[in-house]
Amino acid sequence: MNQYIKKSNYDITQLEDEWIILNTDNYTITKLNQIGGFCWHLLDKSQSPNSLLQEIKENYNSSTTFEDVENYLQQLIQCGLVEHAG
Repeated sequence: MNQYIKKSNYDITQLEDEWIILNTDNYTITKLNQIGGFCWHLLDKSQSPNSLLQEIKENYNSSTTFEDVENYLQQLIQCGLVEHAG
């Protein structure tokens, strides 16, 4: 199973239920919802899509699916925030 991890410690700000990540390497800003911010913090350590989904299910009343988690991770990779853990 693929494992993912944050690429670096970026500047992050929480405003109510929204997280804003400033990628100073690429000069981009990424906004995450509450569950996205929760997953972002979990990615301090290597995580699989299944481990993230399990944590979401344990902490939120959410209809999030495995495919949702995979899409989220792919979007973070495209933004330069996450990479495959080696």
